[in-house]
Amino acid sequence: MSFEISGNLIVKEDVVEINASFKKREFVIEVANERNSDWNDFIKFQVTQDRCSLVDPLQVGDQIKVTFNVRGRKWEKDGKVNYFSNLEAWRIEKEEAPLSPDAPLPSYNEADIPPAGPDEDLPF
Repeated sequence: MSFEISGNLIVKEDVVEINASFKKREFVIEVANERNSDWNDFIKFQVTQDRCSLVDPLQVGDQIKVTFNVRGRKWEKDGKVNYFSNLEAWRIEKEEAPLSPDAPLPSYNEADIPPAGPDEDLPF
C-alpha cells in the first residue's frame, strides 16, 4: 500500500553505507498544518539502495511530493522485543510552489482567448 504527501524539504542527509550491500539516505519534510503553523508536522523518510539518488537534485526549501510505503519490523535482542517503523520513499517529485497572496495574478490578452465555435451555446 502506498501513500502520498506534500511538504517543504527541510533536511537532506548524506548517504550512509550500513554495510557493503546496503545504503540508505534520510530526508525530512515539513507539512503545514492549515489551522495553526505551530502544529506543523516534521516527517522523516528514508530511501535505500539505488533510490538514494532521488534526493540528489532537490534543494532544501523545495516543495516536493513524496510517494512512500509504511514498513514495520520486529527486532529481538537479548530476549527483548522491539518494533520500529520506517517511511520508505520510492518516488519524489518537485512541485510548483503555491502562489503567495502577494504574488501578481497572471495577465491575459483578449487575443489569447479562442473564438467561440458554431456549437458553442453558452449564454455568457
